[in-house]
Amino acid sequence: MAEETKKVTIKDLPRNIWVVSFTSFFMDISSEMVINLIPLFLSNVLGIKTNIIGLIEGVAESTASILKLFSGWLSDKLHTRKWLAVAGYGISALAKPFFYFANTWGWVAGVRWADRVGKGIRTAPRDALVADSISEEQRGMAFGFHRAADTAGAMVGLLIAFGLVWAAQSSAVALGMDTFRLIVLVSLVPAFLAVIALTVGVVDVKVKGSAKPPKFAFKSLGKQFMIFMLIVGLFDLGNSSDAFLVLRAQERGVSVLGILGMLAVFNLVYTLVSTPAGKLSDKIDRRMLIIGGWVFYALVYLGFGFVSAGWQVWALYVVYGLYYGMAYGTAKAMVADLVPAELRGTAYGTYNAILGIIDFPASLIAGILWQGVGGWQGFGPSAPFLFGAVLAGLAAVMMAAWKPAPSSQTSP
Repeated sequence: MAEETKKVTIKDLPRNIWVVSFTSFFMDISSEMVINLIPLFLSNVLGIKTNIIGLIEGVAESTASILKLFSGWLSDKLHTRKWLAVAGYGISALAKPFFYFANTWGWVAGVRWADRVGKGIRTAPRDALVADSISEEQRGMAFGFHRAADTAGAMVGLLIAFGLVWAAQSSAVALGMDTFRLIVLVSLVPAFLAVIALTVGVVDVKVKGSAKPPKFAFKSLGKQFMIFMLIVGLFDLGNSSDAFLVLRAQERGVSVLGILGMLAVFNLVYTLVSTPAGKLSDKIDRRMLIIGGWVFYALVYLGFGFVSAGWQVWALYVVYGLYYGMAYGTAKAMVADLVPAELRGTAYGTYNAILGIIDFPASLIAGILWQGVGGWQGFGPSAPFLFGAVLAGLAAVMMAAWKPAPSSQTSP
């Protein structure tokens, strides 16, 4: 357990925070090399429409939802986090090689869903491990640093993918099958490094609190947590998969290389903002950071609804990094603020599960709004982004109006 200090810098963070952060760094190198190209692979190589892409992306996140809830609860029950997290990272690493053989959308969907099963098993125990390993006063900084490392890995992965696409098809607008397969092969190395780092480097932290197994019930997490989830859930209903942002960029004339470069810059902004935002959230009301992030999100999605040129897509995506940096890690820190220590695994499992379930209708709605379903042609490419902007604005207003009671928890 981390000892409390009056002033803690990043270098003073406990070993567990560093190891978990490096694990996420390596896994995101692997994931971002491949995941961001899947919508292009489906669209450019396999000729799949956005409603099917939305279905795949929605189910991919929702498939893991029940596992996120169960694995978080199980980590509370067993008073252990590490090995559930290792198992989840291992499943994702073992699933990735099968992308190499995918030649139908069903195959892509199956591998994508298997990868998300691994994410579902690891996410809640890993987040609870971060919260268990740091004092309450530095919780925002710890989650911010973890998100920064995670996002730095995404940036490195995108730069590697950029170099591979440059070498294989620098002048092509559409993604080729051979290029995609080469990127899949290279992505396997950091995926397995992530599993090794977590297995060797992390020390499980004994979970303090009641020795009685936690109830597998949403209401046991308290009214404040339920209100928080209601507001976050409304926001997430308009937060469709970023696959649609990638498709919108290509629809506006941005090449595969341009998209990879754009995503790398986005992740750079996300990386630079996450840790300072997390530290700031330890000093002020965390809601202010979340609201600010959601406002940036609403503005970005409004812009994507009316964007007319590739350079505008680039500019908007840079601002999009501010939303993630300000709100994503801060929201996870706030989860730990709202529940007792012995229920953190259950709380993170519930948090991730509910958002994962909502991801399915969010992405499906976005795909249908864009290209319709059956004989209906939809409202066009602007529709899903305008829908997301409206819901983000409503959620920001609700978060501002909500006044949670001060936390009465003691530091772990």
